[in-house]
Amino acid sequence: MTVAADSVTSLVQSVDWLTIAPPTITAVVALIVLVADLFVPERRKRLLGAVAIAGLVAALITLVPLRKGNRATLCLTTDADACSYTADHFTLVIQLLVLGGALLTALLSLHDTRKKLPAGEFWFLLLSSAAGAALLPASRDLATLVVALEVASLPAFALVGLRRGDRLSSEAALKFFLSSVAATAVMLLGVSFVYATTGTLHLTQIAADLDKVPGQLDTLAKAGVALTLVGFAFKTAAVPFHFWVPDTYVGAPLPIAAYLSVVGKAVGFSGLILVTVIAFPGYANVWGPAIAVLAGLTMTAGNVAALRQSATRAWSAVRLLAWSSVAQAGYLLVPIAAAAYSSDDQIGATVAYALMYAVVNLGAFAVAALVARTHPLNRISDYRGLYTTRPLTALAMGFFLLCLAGLPPGIIGLFAKVTVFSSAVDAGLGWLAVIMGVNVVIALYYYLQWTAILFRAPAGAEESADGAQPARKRAPAAVTVAIVLTAAVGVVLSGYPQLVLRVAASSLF
Repeated sequence: MTVAADSVTSLVQSVDWLTIAPPTITAVVALIVLVADLFVPERRKRLLGAVAIAGLVAALITLVPLRKGNRATLCLTTDADACSYTADHFTLVIQLLVLGGALLTALLSLHDTRKKLPAGEFWFLLLSSAAGAALLPASRDLATLVVALEVASLPAFALVGLRRGDRLSSEAALKFFLSSVAATAVMLLGVSFVYATTGTLHLTQIAADLDKVPGQLDTLAKAGVALTLVGFAFKTAAVPFHFWVPDTYVGAPLPIAAYLSVVGKAVGFSGLILVTVIAFPGYANVWGPAIAVLAGLTMTAGNVAALRQSATRAWSAVRLLAWSSVAQAGYLLVPIAAAAYSSDDQIGATVAYALMYAVVNLGAFAVAALVARTHPLNRISDYRGLYTTRPLTALAMGFFLLCLAGLPPGIIGLFAKVTVFSSAVDAGLGWLAVIMGVNVVIALYYYLQWTAILFRAPAGAEESADGAQPARKRAPAAVTVAIVLTAAVGVVLSGYPQLVLRVAASSLF
């Protein structure tokens, strides 16, 4: 009896609660908000937003004691190196990006949840999605990865379609949902193939077992590797899995479009990095060329589509940001492809670029949310003369666009692009570096064109093209805070670009 009891006890995994605190706190606060919504009177619903923001701040604070990046939990009792949750430096940087992005999204959403969106449902869904997004970079087995991906994705579908009675919102949510479900189904098929060939789900054990796959199972293993990448490629909006992006961004509330452009991409790239670099290094000859081709196609398709946006078309500002995010995804894929030809140290370039992109893209969406208050159709032409009415906002938007273009004074954008470009050159992917150089030049046109519109003299008509009065409305305090925060971080990073180079050169695993 004693032997049996000891053998049962040995199968119980220990849990380090501090290590799993960031996603756990976010999920617990989501449940608190959901229950509190049943009892809080309508006039006090704004308190739910304060609770959600406090929860995200608390989750961010718990990253501080984990900063050494040397903790793991939920490990197999038979193999201490096979853990389901690892808080290494890669995990902490992505969790900082994800939770920080969710916090800025919450700030942008405070005004909308008081008037346009159901507060309780919104905060619960946002926090739930953020919890899944924070869990994913720490996941070190395929089961946890898939669960985290779906926990991050399913609430996002509802957030996109949360504007009741809005046809565009419902259509966007349906397109997003159907595309995602199809990609997830293909990914699960790939996961099943990988499990069939290796007999394990832990990433480190998969890497070891794939090197010993019998010849008759090699084709099945290669198919599993390729299909597993599909779900994450969808999340990154890589071509040809990108068609949902423009319509989804237009139909979603602007803060949620910002959330998808930053946090949604962080989820996709985190999963893609984990399965390629940790689980499938032995099959780099399969995923390396595929990701390199995807990178070239993605940046080209995104930039060409952004270049074709008409300044007077309805929602052209949001569509341009959407296609720009597709192009940026192409740049982010370059170091991952380069890791197949050199070493996983190239992943630092992707992380550094993702941090830059997150800051400035959230700032651009914050300005778009502010402009949408007086120009609901959010045309690029509606930004004409913004410097006359809101000079500081126009300067901030110009700075964000120049960062995305990689031009001074957006030094942070320039250095991020240089690190990505050098990763391709160092890995011997000269042809991909050339494609990236051409695309950077193409992107300069539409970024600079939008920047110039900000500082042109406003049109002489008293009304804008959509009939909105040009009278200036007072900006919501939370939106102003979001713009100031992103601009301040961007300026600080531009003043210390060596921080980007340090992250790019770091070994994160």
